[in-house]
Amino acid sequence: MAKLYFRYSAMNAGKSTALLQVAHNYGEHGRSVLIFTSELDNRYGIGIITSRLGPQRGAMTYNASLDFFQRLKEEREAACILVDEAQFLTKEQVRQLHRVAHVVGTPIICYGLRSDFLGEPFPGSAHLLTLADSIEELKTVCACGRKATMNVRVDGGGRRVTEGEQIAIEGEHHYIQVCGRCFYDGAIGKI
Repeated sequence: MAKLYFRYSAMNAGKSTALLQVAHNYGEHGRSVLIFTSELDNRYGIGIITSRLGPQRGAMTYNASLDFFQRLKEEREAACILVDEAQFLTKEQVRQLHRVAHVVGTPIICYGLRSDFLGEPFPGSAHLLTLADSIEELKTVCACGRKATMNVRVDGGGRRVTEGEQIAIEGEHHYIQVCGRCFYDGAIGKI
């Protein structure tokens, strides 16, 4: 029986690396995969999944208007569907992917963040946590040594950003992973 999987983590836990490894493993056995990533994520180019370790691979892109069920209901070649940046999925798209897994019978593995830089859920992640048949946390570590479960946005000067749009890919900021204690204490990068 095919399932909808959600593999989530804070930033820098290796979600894209894990996705690329799964795609490689299927390919090693002569099986094809379809890979999707959000067109919002243009850090390395649109339609390119890149690991911070270096490997990358082209992918189809999705935006809020893509109907995954309509796109995939006749798909019989792919042994698995992989979705990166799954936090950007809409509620409807999560339901469509769940339907593909259960009606079409193709496993779907989604990788994404659970929450944003303010500790608020992304809509796609909230619905994946509700509908996914299997949920797995990929772990990473905070600078203080504890398990990181939260994300913070940092400006070019290393200062924490505490307001702004939920999604901000471009600009002079970046994201780091922190534990809950450092998230609330504001101790970014301090041990």
